[in-house]
Amino acid sequence: MGHAHQPSMFDLAERATLGPLAGAVTRHPLTRGAWVDHLPGWVGGSEQVLEVLLDQVDWRAERREMYEREVDVPRLLRWYGADEPLPHPLLAQARAALSAYYAPELGEPFTTAGMCLYRDGRDSVAWHGDTIGRGSHSDTMVAIVSFGEPRPLLLRPRGGGEHSIRFPLGHGDLVVMGGSCQRTWEHCIPKTTRHAGPRVSVQFRPAGVA
Repeated sequence: MGHAHQPSMFDLAERATLGPLAGAVTRHPLTRGAWVDHLPGWVGGSEQVLEVLLDQVDWRAERREMYEREVDVPRLLRWYGADEPLPHPLLAQARAALSAYYAPELGEPFTTAGMCLYRDGRDSVAWHGDTIGRGSHSDTMVAIVSFGEPRPLLLRPRGGGEHSIRFPLGHGDLVVMGGSCQRTWEHCIPKTTRHAGPRVSVQFRPAGVA
């Protein structure tokens, strides 16, 4: 499946590479035991990965029940299980690097890779936490690596009472939501009326977290 996009002039390296994590990641403590780590441009040459993801992943459109009717999910999806080969070797390297770096806190490796393709500004994901499975009752982590056009990831506490925070994610940026984040905070990618090219979000999770 082809998805036309304008390559970024900022990330046209000959090959995709990972930068360091130690000493580069910035941690943002939140409330109620939640935190977010952020590292812009962790993947160098990320356009190389984006091209493969757009052209070679068998993206799937889904429909879900909402407000007593079935509607199209406003993005395309692909889920890779722990034993399924990932579509670009850098993604396997990224998962291994994240597993090694976060091992002291997480205590287990990242195993699965969920992917979302936001085709343009009309694609989005509503406010939610990844609370299917262990994330509903235990601290865990979800690591997201973004490729393509930046889109804002917004976070807010469940139940409100505080302002949301915002991370623009694209072009190889990394964000990791940890601690109690999935059950005490929510996150979303809002729609936008401004022009937005395709963005692919790759979410690495430990086993039993979705």
